Amino acid sequence: MISDRRGVLITSDHPVKDGLIKFSLESVTELQFRPKHPGFYPAALVFEFKPPHSSSPPSLAFHLLRFVEAQCVTSLARELGPTAPYRPRPIMSAEASLRYIVLILTPMKMVAISPSLWSRSLLEGGLTWESYKELLQLLLYLEAIQMEVDIKKYNMTKSPMFRDKAKKSLLVLEVPGVSENRPSVLRGDSLLVTKWGEGKEGKVLVKYRGYVHRVELERVKLGFNPKLLSSFIDGQKFDVEFTVNRLTTRLQQRAAELAFQHNLGNTLFPSGGTTTKTPKLQQLWLYDKALEQNPEQYSAVQNIVAGSSRPAPYLVFGPPGTGKTVTLVEAIKQVLKTKGSSHILACAPSNSAADLLCVKLLEHLEKRKLFRMYASSRNPDDVPTAIVDCCNMGEHCFVFPCKEELMKYSIIITTLLTAGRLVTGGIPPDHFSHVFVDEAGHAVETETIIPLAGLLDPDNGQVVLAGDPKQLGPIIRSPLAIKYGLGVSLLERLMKVSLYQKEESTGTFNNRYVTKLLRNYRSHPSILKVPNELFYEGELQVFANEMIRNSYCNWEHLPQKGFPVVFHGVAGRDEREENSPSFFNVAEVEVLMEYMRKLLQGQGKRGLATISPKDIGIIAPYRKQVEKIRKALKIVEKEFKLTSIKDLKVGSVEEFQGQERRVILVSTVRSSAKYIQTDQRFSLGFVKNEKRFNVAVTRAKALLVVVGNPLVLRGDPAWDRYCTDLESVPNLHNYDIY
Repeated sequence: MISDRRGVLITSDHPVKDGLIKFSLESVTELQFRPKHPGFYPAALVFEFKPPHSSSPPSLAFHLLRFVEAQCVTSLARELGPTAPYRPRPIMSAEASLRYIVLILTPMKMVAISPSLWSRSLLEGGLTWESYKELLQLLLYLEAIQMEVDIKKYNMTKSPMFRDKAKKSLLVLEVPGVSENRPSVLRGDSLLVTKWGEGKEGKVLVKYRGYVHRVELERVKLGFNPKLLSSFIDGQKFDVEFTVNRLTTRLQQRAAELAFQHNLGNTLFPSGGTTTKTPKLQQLWLYDKALEQNPEQYSAVQNIVAGSSRPAPYLVFGPPGTGKTVTLVEAIKQVLKTKGSSHILACAPSNSAADLLCVKLLEHLEKRKLFRMYASSRNPDDVPTAIVDCCNMGEHCFVFPCKEELMKYSIIITTLLTAGRLVTGGIPPDHFSHVFVDEAGHAVETETIIPLAGLLDPDNGQVVLAGDPKQLGPIIRSPLAIKYGLGVSLLERLMKVSLYQKEESTGTFNNRYVTKLLRNYRSHPSILKVPNELFYEGELQVFANEMIRNSYCNWEHLPQKGFPVVFHGVAGRDEREENSPSFFNVAEVEVLMEYMRKLLQGQGKRGLATISPKDIGIIAPYRKQVEKIRKALKIVEKEFKLTSIKDLKVGSVEEFQGQERRVILVSTVRSSAKYIQTDQRFSLGFVKNEKRFNVAVTRAKALLVVVGNPLVLRGDPAWDRYCTDLESVPNLHNYDIY
């Protein structure tokens, strides 16, 4: 009976005679396994052999040790298991990667790189205003080369293509092998294909360039030259070569150059010495009356309107759920109301964050005053309905007005990278009086300066950055670029400057330059407790709606009533399939679906509020796990006859940055310590990454369910602290694994 978690002891009554033992395992015992939950259950099996009489010498007794493992699987697990054995792609070593970089330095003419850039002293000297342009351009160059190296791993051979059923002029290519942080393929990008088998026997090898029209989960739709289409046969096989779109890196290279040309030194390296006299703060009549009850938010808006930090940026440092975006939106509205001639550029790293800014601004502003500018790579179908009438969408594509037309708008909203189009289009550098950047901690510094360099008056312009350096930072691929600082956002770098740190005499921040928001409007205090103590000095205050935050305090499946946090220990297995290096853990998916059933079956009962799929979010650190969870949800959809399961968001931590749900389920996936170093090296997973941990456990309003292997997680300081804290709650660790 495998009931003792530490092992099984089996005693034999067979006598020892002349050093020989007659023994049959079948006649001794029968092992039975009765699990309560899916997973892998290892146990040590010890056979003890000893003489039947106590007078016999103890030396005749001995033990045999064997390890056994039982697995509990369901029909769902069989359906979600590996579709084919994992076939790893060849991975270029760090040394080979460096040799490759050296080989391609000369032919890559991305920007003019002087020989002095390659001195070690430049890299090790750190970022200063004197080295700003050269060092950042070098780091961007290394990052671009690493992307070139990495994307070649995804080249494919003998890959069939098919005509798109909806639009015959497009060809569909399946792109399996999803992995974390891979160079993305976006609408407008290109790839090269050759007909499989050509180039052999003296045939001329012809490469066709295909442009990406649409990106779906595991396939892309491509447009090709009519010459290829005219001879194309459905199912025809091609060799595929992926390419990197260098536009994003070039825009950042240019921004570093322009920042130097336009003398942004006092903005990017503020000391406070050149700051204007302390302005008088005026009383404001706020659009959002709730901000009047929040002294930190009100003070931030006052100082931004007064331009108290100029030319230094004003920082709105906001821990999770404290209303950073709400504060920024109110400040933009107040600037426009009090300074009617202002021209404002509002940006964010992602389209979703920029869309949120736009939607919130439209709550009180006329559409004619603002303009949401999308890049051509954006899918028109993803544009929110509320924004369609005030953006640059034409006939199912995006068009770009002339600069004279753009300059008429009081507010332009765009992503950081797309703001580069305004520079290219010739918008004068003194046109924008204010530049606001939301989610600034999630962007590379050179992305953040794109809307500043060449667009902002360095003497009279006001820069406002909002974000949280304790949450997700930029995604960088090059180990060298990470080592020498490219992974540090402008927001995080400035937070280390004395101007933005707490004053020793008062223990508070100088509100003239920075505001730390303290009131959390999202979560139950039990959900906030550990991240608050780990990252925010215990200063976060609970101001979430009491009815919402307490809505799952009496859920019948809570180990401890009044404490809406569940940690469910699962001994799963790290698996991969086919040629995808991404991990998944079927046992954790099974447990997640158990909780989904409990949530959907129990809604509206015993005083619980009704919950719909849009109120639930599932976070997983690996793309394959996201894919497996989505597949499992389709089964749940049929079981409960739901029509809105598509509204349930399943995604990576990056996709949940800045978002919230009433209920959050987290699958940590990792169940083997041997992969932790790989995770740490490539910034994957939840282990050894406190920023990912922080984001994952702070998205929930009323209920947080974490599924994972505590033995592995406790190797990480943040998770160890989390598990230790949960152990102090009675009954909480019902599912511990030893």
